[in-house]
Amino acid sequence: MTCCEGWTSCNGICLLILLVIGVVLNAIPLGIDLVEQDKDFQNPISCYEWWFPGIIGAGLMVIPATTMSLAARKRGCCNNRTGMLLSSLLNAITVIGAVYCLLVSIQALSEGPIICNSPSNSTTTCEFSLKNLTDFHPKSFNLQWFFNDSCVPPTGFPNSAINNMHSNWRIPNSNSEEDRQRIFHFSVFLSLFLVGVLELLFGLSQIVIGFLGCLCGVSGQRSQIV
Repeated sequence: MTCCEGWTSCNGICLLILLVIGVVLNAIPLGIDLVEQDKDFQNPISCYEWWFPGIIGAGLMVIPATTMSLAARKRGCCNNRTGMLLSSLLNAITVIGAVYCLLVSIQALSEGPIICNSPSNSTTTCEFSLKNLTDFHPKSFNLQWFFNDSCVPPTGFPNSAINNMHSNWRIPNSNSEEDRQRIFHFSVFLSLFLVGVLELLFGLSQIVIGFLGCLCGVSGQRSQIV
């Protein structure tokens, strides 16, 4: 087994683990309201789980590359030049899915849970459009909704209030429903963000390794088996 084949096999295992974690993290907020309220998603914690960043971005879009990479352990289709090239192409889909997961997670971390934006805590405030992602500006990113005493942002405050804002920061606890939702939202989408980062790195590395395997070839013993 060459280094290209070995990395491809290891890459498949890592992507499989991240895929499962991403799907589970996305599924948790979708089901938590059903467990607590016994009603189908009447008062969800966040809008952004409905974008399915973990189920689609970090999940379904990673399956083709994961399957292809795991085939290297079975002396399958990744053990020839064509297979290595195909693994690179499929990992391009992984990169797109990881970027999608990253963008949704960053937007979710910037906006906070629904309770911070809507007193009724209802999905009527959710706007599902790709324009919401493309309109995101890095300078507007902050976590005030998580660290402030209350996640409802102050309106019309002067610059002096901004300078003193850090003195009011604290870590939320589970003493109130608002704090519980803030902690849950932050934990889920920070974890999805990390999953997206790792999948992006693994996807990019496999694209490079796949092209190297295509150019340099794989081990002769394996290529005869296929």
